[in-house]
Amino acid sequence: MVERETMEFDVVIVGAGPAGLSTAIRLAQQAQEKQQELMICVVEKGSEVGAHILSGAVFETKALDELLPDWQSLGAPVTTKVTQDDIYWFNNSEKATSIPHFASPKTFHNEGNYIVSMGNVCRFLAEQAENLGVEIFPGFTAHSLIIEDDTVKGIITGDMGLDKDGNEKDGYMPGMELRAKYTVFAEGCRGHLGKELIKHFALDKDASPQHYGLGFKEIWQIDPSKHKEGTVVHGTGWPLTGDTSGGAFMYHSDNNQVVVGLIVDLNYSNPHLSPFDEFQRMKHHPVFKDVLEGGERIAYGARAIAKGGLRSLPKMHFPGGLLVGCDAGTLNFAKIKGNHTAMKSGMVAADVIVAALTDGKENADLVEYKSAFEQSWAYKELYQSRNFGPVMHKLGKFLGGAYNTLDQNLFGGSLPFNFEDNMPDHATLVAADQAEKIDYPKADGKLSFDKLSSVFLSNTNHEESQPCHLKLKDNSIPIAVNLPQFDEPAQRYCPAGVYEVQDVEGQKEFVINSQNCVHCKTCDIKDPSQNITWVTPEGAGGPNYPNM
Repeated sequence: MVERETMEFDVVIVGAGPAGLSTAIRLAQQAQEKQQELMICVVEKGSEVGAHILSGAVFETKALDELLPDWQSLGAPVTTKVTQDDIYWFNNSEKATSIPHFASPKTFHNEGNYIVSMGNVCRFLAEQAENLGVEIFPGFTAHSLIIEDDTVKGIITGDMGLDKDGNEKDGYMPGMELRAKYTVFAEGCRGHLGKELIKHFALDKDASPQHYGLGFKEIWQIDPSKHKEGTVVHGTGWPLTGDTSGGAFMYHSDNNQVVVGLIVDLNYSNPHLSPFDEFQRMKHHPVFKDVLEGGERIAYGARAIAKGGLRSLPKMHFPGGLLVGCDAGTLNFAKIKGNHTAMKSGMVAADVIVAALTDGKENADLVEYKSAFEQSWAYKELYQSRNFGPVMHKLGKFLGGAYNTLDQNLFGGSLPFNFEDNMPDHATLVAADQAEKIDYPKADGKLSFDKLSSVFLSNTNHEESQPCHLKLKDNSIPIAVNLPQFDEPAQRYCPAGVYEVQDVEGQKEFVINSQNCVHCKTCDIKDPSQNITWVTPEGAGGPNYPNM
């Protein structure tokens, strides 16, 4: 048995994203108001707060207005107002049709919203939390759960200083036990402890499977004459064809920069599809090319998003803790926004926890969180858009899009139909020999790039000799099952070149370049054999996004 140092808190929060930090701030505010002493700790696996945050992001300030009404005077990095909203149907590689606002769901309209870097917003929120006395530990992974008497009692942080075989190196430091009266899990999409909790407590037994998209984002410094600060561009269609759905975006932020990206829904069926290469060729469309040409790409990142919405929302409470934000799946895909709903879910969690602690309840199953969340505007939003994703999967882009426009614009999401999508994303691939091969154009190094040069821009780094954080349940499956059936799709769905199939002395071998991993979680989601499990690497490993 490893001897571990133990620290005791009232509340431990896993993840310093919008949900976790909003939980911490609201807890500390309530404690101040009630003149109550609360020990609050936030653990964050990134090297600093914001290092692992990747979001579009057009930001709706509704939750921030409630949490910190004076956010403007406090200097929040929320300054670039949306001034123009363009929506396109991309017909093909050359043509795009502009869609008038009345013909698109009103949830896509962004009046009153801001173009932000959520990494920088999280850094701002962390400052506010620390000013209120919250302790934040960046560079510490929440490695495993402490469950005693079927109740969550806290988490264990990751060991530091193990070699690739799990042996102790010089300077080895065992992880600590962080024990709490309540533990809030705010790890973001497909959090590995959230996944364990959902399984252990069967939190999803009454829900549809969660559905996901893989989001790409690049930041470009462009020619000032092409820059239109505050302009927001959204579009769908090409390059995603057939049953592959998703959407493109380009936001003109400040300082002559634009962010450009693509979300590829992970329920696609063609195992030859490479989401990364779809994004690279997308930038050659004139809508993007005309803006990016002559500019310089300065940042790259990728991250899965949970887009199942209300139908896929698990039970969010269990003995000793709560799931909040994208760890549960509170993103409103009809708006392509999840930061405001994640923040609100954390604020509601804080209110419920403070009430429980005031009543002397510790490590309880806070069943009251369900009704408290259901009374919030965040839940109402998710209810109104409950059919948005499932109807697109059931009826396709055209009919699904028409239904959603009608439902959102004329009926406010209240049409009396309930669509469900019960096919998990990992089960949608067809056999490789039944799918069309895709010949992707070679990167030109000007608008399109390869995976390795892209990963370089994400500042990704992991300690060289450490246990691999991409665990195979069965080492034989990639070559024996996935390769003959699906041409091992991990080679293509990973946006960072982590997985390769190599010929070694006439034998096929599955190679994992875990050093490249940008922590997007796509492999954990899309592997058709569900053979790959993403766990936390050594603290501070992964991307270091400066302002994503």
